[in-house]
Amino acid sequence: MGAKPPEAADYGKDGKTIRVALEKFRDPSSAYSAYTGQLRVGMQPTDVRPYSAVAGDQMIMLIGNFLMHVNQTRNISAADLQTLALSVQGRADLTPLPPIRNYLPEERLIQGTQRYALGPAGFQEALGTLSQSRFVALTGEIGFPTGAEAMFANYLVAPGKAQTLLLIEYPTPQLAEQHLRHIQSALSGNSELSNTDVERRASLLSLVLSPVSERTAAQLRDEIKYQTQVTWNEGSHTLTDPPWLLVVKNIFLGTLAFCGLAVALGLAFGGVRILTKRLLPGKVFDRPEDMEVLQLGLSGKRIDPSDFY
Repeated sequence: MGAKPPEAADYGKDGKTIRVALEKFRDPSSAYSAYTGQLRVGMQPTDVRPYSAVAGDQMIMLIGNFLMHVNQTRNISAADLQTLALSVQGRADLTPLPPIRNYLPEERLIQGTQRYALGPAGFQEALGTLSQSRFVALTGEIGFPTGAEAMFANYLVAPGKAQTLLLIEYPTPQLAEQHLRHIQSALSGNSELSNTDVERRASLLSLVLSPVSERTAAQLRDEIKYQTQVTWNEGSHTLTDPPWLLVVKNIFLGTLAFCGLAVALGLAFGGVRILTKRLLPGKVFDRPEDMEVLQLGLSGKRIDPSDFY
Protein backbone atom coordinates (compact mmCIF):
# COMPACT_ATOMS: atom_id res chain seq x y z
CA MET A 1 0.00 0.00 0.00
CA GLY A 2 3.00 2.26 -0.01
CA ALA A 3 3.34 2.66 3.77
CA LYS A 4 6.59 4.08 5.09
CA PRO A 5 8.15 2.91 8.38
CA PRO A 6 6.04 4.34 11.22
CA GLU A 7 7.26 7.11 13.47
CA ALA A 8 6.53 6.80 17.18
CA ALA A 9 6.77 9.18 20.11
CA ASP A 10 5.57 9.50 23.71
CA TYR A 11 3.58 12.51 24.90
CA GLY A 12 2.96 13.40 28.52
CA LYS A 13 0.86 15.86 30.48
CA ASP A 14 0.22 16.09 34.21
CA GLY A 15 2.09 12.86 34.80
CA LYS A 16 0.05 10.94 32.22
CA THR A 17 1.66 9.50 29.08
CA ILE A 18 0.40 8.25 25.75
CA ARG A 19 2.18 6.44 22.93
CA VAL A 20 1.54 7.69 19.37
CA ALA A 21 2.61 5.93 16.17
CA LEU A 22 2.15 7.54 12.76
CA GLU A 23 2.15 5.69 9.44
CA LYS A 24 2.46 7.59 6.17
CA PHE A 25 0.99 6.15 2.95
CA ARG A 26 1.29 6.98 -0.71
CA ASP A 27 -2.16 8.58 -0.86
CA PRO A 28 -5.40 8.78 1.17
CA SER A 29 -6.89 5.78 -0.66
CA SER A 30 -4.03 3.56 0.46
CA ALA A 31 -4.33 4.91 4.00
CA TYR A 32 -8.08 4.27 3.97
CA SER A 33 -7.45 0.67 2.88
CA ALA A 34 -5.08 0.19 5.82
CA TYR A 35 -7.56 1.87 8.17
CA THR A 36 -10.43 -0.45 7.21
CA GLY A 37 -8.06 -3.43 7.41
CA GLN A 38 -7.53 -2.69 11.12
CA LEU A 39 -11.20 -2.26 12.01
CA ARG A 40 -12.72 -4.99 14.15
CA VAL A 41 -16.24 -5.74 15.26
CA GLY A 42 -16.84 -4.03 18.61
CA MET A 43 -14.79 -0.94 17.83
CA GLN A 44 -16.70 2.25 18.50
CA PRO A 45 -16.56 5.42 16.38
CA THR A 46 -15.43 8.62 18.06
CA ASP A 47 -16.10 12.32 17.57
CA VAL A 48 -12.38 13.14 17.38
CA ARG A 49 -12.20 12.52 13.62
CA PRO A 50 -14.77 11.47 10.99
CA TYR A 51 -12.78 8.24 10.48
CA SER A 52 -11.65 7.08 13.91
CA ALA A 53 -12.38 4.07 16.08
CA VAL A 54 -11.52 3.05 19.60
CA ALA A 55 -11.37 -0.26 21.41
CA GLY A 56 -10.32 -0.30 25.05
CA ASP A 57 -7.46 2.16 25.43
CA GLN A 58 -6.34 2.02 21.76
CA MET A 59 -7.50 4.31 18.98
CA ILE A 60 -6.84 4.55 15.26
CA MET A 61 -7.45 7.70 13.24
CA LEU A 62 -7.34 8.35 9.52
CA ILE A 63 -5.87 11.77 8.69
CA GLY A 64 -5.46 12.20 4.94
CA ASN A 65 -2.64 9.87 3.91
CA PHE A 66 -1.64 9.28 7.55
CA LEU A 67 -2.82 6.59 9.94
CA MET A 68 -2.38 7.45 13.61
CA HIS A 69 -2.35 4.89 16.44
CA VAL A 70 -2.82 6.13 19.99
CA ASN A 71 -2.25 3.89 23.02
CA GLN A 72 -3.38 4.66 26.57
CA THR A 73 -6.21 6.93 25.37
CA ARG A 74 -7.55 7.10 28.92
CA ASN A 75 -4.65 9.43 29.69
CA ILE A 76 -5.66 12.13 27.17
CA SER A 77 -8.77 14.21 26.64
CA ALA A 78 -10.75 14.37 23.39
CA ALA A 79 -9.77 18.04 22.97
CA ASP A 80 -6.06 17.19 23.19
CA LEU A 81 -6.55 14.35 20.72
CA GLN A 82 -8.17 16.76 18.27
CA THR A 83 -5.27 19.18 18.69
CA LEU A 84 -2.82 16.35 18.02
CA ALA A 85 -4.75 15.30 14.91
CA LEU A 86 -4.87 18.87 13.59
CA SER A 87 -1.10 19.16 13.91
CA VAL A 88 -0.76 16.13 11.62
CA GLN A 89 -3.49 17.30 9.25
CA GLY A 90 -1.40 20.32 8.30
CA ARG A 91 1.12 17.96 6.64
CA ALA A 92 -1.38 15.48 5.22
CA ASP A 93 -2.61 14.93 1.67
CA LEU A 94 -6.31 15.77 1.92
CA THR A 95 -7.34 14.37 -1.46
CA PRO A 96 -10.96 13.08 -1.22
CA LEU A 97 -11.38 9.45 -0.22
CA PRO A 98 -12.75 6.92 -2.76
CA PRO A 99 -16.50 7.44 -3.37
CA ILE A 100 -17.24 3.70 -3.25
CA ARG A 101 -17.27 3.85 0.55
CA ASN A 102 -20.49 5.88 0.39
CA TYR A 103 -22.36 3.26 -1.64
CA LEU A 104 -22.69 0.82 1.26
CA PRO A 105 -26.20 0.60 2.76
CA GLU A 106 -26.35 1.71 6.38
CA GLU A 107 -29.26 -0.39 7.62
CA ARG A 108 -28.18 -3.62 9.38
CA LEU A 109 -24.49 -2.84 8.68
CA ILE A 110 -22.18 -4.59 11.15
CA GLN A 111 -19.76 -1.86 12.17
CA GLY A 112 -16.12 -2.86 11.98
CA THR A 113 -16.55 -5.15 8.96
CA GLN A 114 -15.97 -2.48 6.29
CA ARG A 115 -12.99 -3.32 4.11
CA TYR A 116 -11.55 -1.38 1.18
CA ALA A 117 -9.12 -3.01 -1.27
CA LEU A 118 -7.03 -1.47 -4.03
CA GLY A 119 -5.18 -4.61 -5.09
CA PRO A 120 -5.08 -8.41 -4.93
CA ALA A 121 -3.29 -8.57 -1.57
CA GLY A 122 -5.80 -6.31 0.16
CA PHE A 123 -8.67 -8.16 -1.52
CA GLN A 124 -7.52 -11.56 -0.26
CA GLU A 125 -6.82 -10.20 3.23
CA ALA A 126 -10.33 -8.74 3.39
CA LEU A 127 -11.85 -12.07 2.34
CA GLY A 128 -9.91 -13.78 5.12
CA THR A 129 -10.98 -11.39 7.89
CA LEU A 130 -14.63 -11.67 6.78
CA SER A 131 -14.53 -15.51 6.64
CA GLN A 132 -15.06 -15.57 2.88
CA SER A 133 -11.74 -17.10 1.83
CA ARG A 134 -13.43 -19.52 -0.55
CA PHE A 135 -14.00 -16.57 -2.91
CA VAL A 136 -10.25 -16.05 -3.31
CA ALA A 137 -10.61 -17.60 -6.78
CA LEU A 138 -12.18 -14.33 -7.93
CA THR A 139 -9.01 -12.34 -7.26
CA GLY A 140 -7.62 -12.70 -10.75
CA GLU A 141 -10.96 -11.84 -12.36
CA ILE A 142 -11.53 -8.54 -10.56
CA GLY A 143 -9.16 -6.56 -12.76
CA PHE A 144 -7.23 -4.48 -10.23
CA PRO A 145 -4.58 -3.52 -12.86
CA THR A 146 -7.36 -1.76 -14.82
CA GLY A 147 -8.21 0.51 -11.87
CA ALA A 148 -10.82 -1.57 -10.03
CA GLU A 149 -11.64 -0.77 -6.38
CA ALA A 150 -13.41 -3.14 -4.00
CA MET A 151 -15.47 -2.49 -0.87
CA PHE A 152 -16.77 -5.12 1.58
CA ALA A 153 -19.13 -5.09 4.54
CA ASN A 154 -21.15 -7.63 6.51
CA TYR A 155 -24.88 -7.21 7.09
CA LEU A 156 -27.01 -8.84 9.75
CA VAL A 157 -30.00 -10.67 8.30
CA ALA A 158 -31.23 -12.49 11.42
CA PRO A 159 -29.74 -13.32 14.80
CA GLY A 160 -26.60 -15.32 14.07
CA LYS A 161 -26.98 -14.93 10.29
CA ALA A 162 -25.02 -12.46 8.19
CA GLN A 163 -24.10 -12.02 4.54
CA THR A 164 -21.25 -10.13 2.92
CA LEU A 165 -21.77 -7.42 0.31
CA LEU A 166 -18.96 -6.89 -2.18
CA LEU A 167 -18.91 -3.79 -4.38
CA ILE A 168 -16.43 -3.38 -7.24
CA GLU A 169 -16.16 -0.08 -9.09
CA TYR A 170 -14.39 0.43 -12.44
CA PRO A 171 -13.29 3.58 -14.27
CA THR A 172 -15.78 2.96 -17.12
CA PRO A 173 -18.96 0.92 -17.73
CA GLN A 174 -17.17 -0.91 -20.56
CA LEU A 175 -14.55 -2.29 -18.15
CA ALA A 176 -17.31 -3.24 -15.71
CA GLU A 177 -19.13 -5.20 -18.43
CA GLN A 178 -15.93 -6.95 -19.47
CA HIS A 179 -15.07 -8.11 -15.94
CA LEU A 180 -18.70 -8.96 -15.22
CA ARG A 181 -18.42 -11.77 -17.77
CA HIS A 182 -15.11 -12.98 -16.28
CA ILE A 183 -16.57 -13.08 -12.77
CA GLN A 184 -19.72 -14.85 -13.96
CA SER A 185 -17.58 -17.53 -15.59
CA ALA A 186 -15.55 -18.00 -12.40
CA LEU A 187 -18.69 -18.29 -10.27
CA SER A 188 -20.47 -20.74 -12.56
CA GLY A 189 -17.33 -22.89 -12.89
CA ASN A 190 -17.04 -23.42 -9.11
CA SER A 191 -19.76 -25.46 -7.43
CA GLU A 192 -19.05 -23.84 -4.04
CA LEU A 193 -19.74 -20.36 -5.46
CA SER A 194 -22.66 -21.16 -7.75
CA ASN A 195 -25.25 -19.70 -5.36
CA THR A 196 -23.64 -16.25 -5.70
CA ASP A 197 -24.44 -14.05 -8.65
CA VAL A 198 -23.17 -10.67 -9.83
CA GLU A 199 -25.07 -7.66 -11.13
CA ARG A 200 -23.95 -4.48 -12.85
CA ARG A 201 -25.12 -0.89 -12.57
CA ALA A 202 -23.14 1.29 -14.97
CA SER A 203 -19.55 1.08 -13.60
CA LEU A 204 -20.43 -0.78 -10.38
CA LEU A 205 -20.60 -4.55 -9.86
CA SER A 206 -22.29 -5.98 -6.76
CA LEU A 207 -22.08 -9.47 -5.27
CA VAL A 208 -23.67 -10.86 -2.12
CA LEU A 209 -21.20 -13.48 -0.92
CA SER A 210 -22.74 -16.52 0.75
CA PRO A 211 -26.28 -15.07 0.67
CA VAL A 212 -28.76 -16.29 3.25
CA SER A 213 -31.42 -16.39 0.53
CA GLU A 214 -32.12 -14.90 -2.88
CA ARG A 215 -34.67 -12.55 -1.31
CA THR A 216 -32.30 -11.12 1.28
CA ALA A 217 -29.58 -10.76 -1.35
CA ALA A 218 -31.93 -8.86 -3.69
CA GLN A 219 -33.11 -6.65 -0.84
CA LEU A 220 -29.54 -5.78 0.11
CA ARG A 221 -28.71 -4.92 -3.49
CA ASP A 222 -31.73 -2.64 -3.71
CA GLU A 223 -30.39 -0.61 -0.78
CA ILE A 224 -27.04 0.17 -2.43
CA LYS A 225 -26.67 3.95 -2.58
CA TYR A 226 -25.41 4.21 -6.13
CA GLN A 227 -27.08 6.44 -8.69
CA THR A 228 -26.13 6.76 -12.34
CA GLN A 229 -26.48 10.07 -14.13
CA VAL A 230 -25.83 10.86 -17.78
CA THR A 231 -24.91 14.47 -18.51
CA TRP A 232 -24.47 16.30 -21.77
CA ASN A 233 -22.25 19.34 -21.73
CA GLU A 234 -23.18 21.91 -24.33
CA GLY A 235 -23.03 25.63 -24.73
CA SER A 236 -25.84 27.57 -23.14
CA HIS A 237 -26.95 31.14 -22.68
CA THR A 238 -29.58 32.94 -20.69
CA LEU A 239 -32.36 34.80 -22.49
CA THR A 240 -33.98 37.82 -20.84
CA ASP A 241 -37.02 39.57 -22.28
CA PRO A 242 -36.76 43.40 -22.31
CA PRO A 243 -39.68 45.51 -20.99
CA TRP A 244 -42.58 45.81 -23.45
CA LEU A 245 -42.36 49.62 -23.49
CA LEU A 246 -38.79 49.33 -24.70
CA VAL A 247 -39.87 46.84 -27.38
CA VAL A 248 -42.62 49.23 -28.65
CA LYS A 249 -40.19 52.18 -28.63
CA ASN A 250 -37.64 50.21 -30.63
CA ILE A 251 -40.31 49.19 -33.16
CA PHE A 252 -41.33 52.84 -33.72
CA LEU A 253 -37.75 54.02 -33.97
CA GLY A 254 -36.89 51.26 -36.42
CA THR A 255 -39.94 52.02 -38.58
CA LEU A 256 -39.18 55.77 -38.63
CA ALA A 257 -35.57 55.11 -39.53
CA PHE A 258 -36.59 52.80 -42.39
CA CYS A 259 -39.16 55.32 -43.73
CA GLY A 260 -36.69 58.17 -43.46
CA LEU A 261 -34.09 56.19 -45.37
CA ALA A 262 -36.65 55.30 -48.08
CA VAL A 263 -37.69 58.97 -48.48
CA ALA A 264 -34.07 60.13 -48.61
CA LEU A 265 -33.14 57.57 -51.24
CA GLY A 266 -36.27 58.38 -53.28
CA LEU A 267 -35.55 62.10 -53.23
CA ALA A 268 -31.92 61.54 -54.10
CA PHE A 269 -32.78 59.30 -57.05
CA GLY A 270 -35.54 61.63 -58.31
CA GLY A 271 -33.39 64.74 -57.88
CA VAL A 272 -30.50 63.26 -59.83
CA ARG A 273 -32.84 62.21 -62.62
CA ILE A 274 -34.52 65.65 -62.89
CA LEU A 275 -31.18 67.49 -62.70
CA THR A 276 -29.69 65.27 -65.40
CA LYS A 277 -32.68 65.80 -67.68
CA ARG A 278 -32.43 69.58 -67.21
CA LEU A 279 -28.70 69.79 -67.86
CA LEU A 280 -28.50 67.10 -70.52
CA PRO A 281 -31.91 66.81 -72.13
CA GLY A 282 -32.25 63.73 -74.25
CA LYS A 283 -28.66 62.71 -73.61
CA VAL A 284 -28.91 60.38 -70.64
CA PHE A 285 -32.55 59.68 -69.93
CA ASP A 286 -35.41 59.38 -72.46
CA ARG A 287 -33.24 59.49 -75.54
CA PRO A 288 -35.46 59.45 -78.64
CA GLU A 289 -33.47 56.72 -80.34
CA ASP A 290 -34.01 54.46 -77.38
CA MET A 291 -37.74 55.03 -77.07
CA GLU A 292 -40.40 53.03 -78.87
CA VAL A 293 -44.12 53.62 -79.09
CA LEU A 294 -46.57 50.92 -80.11
CA GLN A 295 -48.97 52.22 -82.77
CA LEU A 296 -52.27 50.74 -83.92
CA GLY A 297 -51.93 52.31 -87.37
CA LEU A 298 -55.33 54.03 -87.30
CA SER A 299 -53.82 57.07 -88.99
CA GLY A 300 -51.08 57.52 -91.46
CA LYS A 301 -49.09 59.92 -89.32
CA ARG A 302 -46.15 58.34 -87.52
CA ILE A 303 -45.85 59.37 -83.87
CA ASP A 304 -42.62 61.09 -82.87
CA PRO A 305 -41.60 59.97 -79.35
CA SER A 306 -39.97 63.33 -78.70
CA ASP A 307 -43.40 64.92 -78.77
CA PHE A 308 -44.06 63.51 -75.34
CA TYR A 309 -41.22 65.46 -73.72
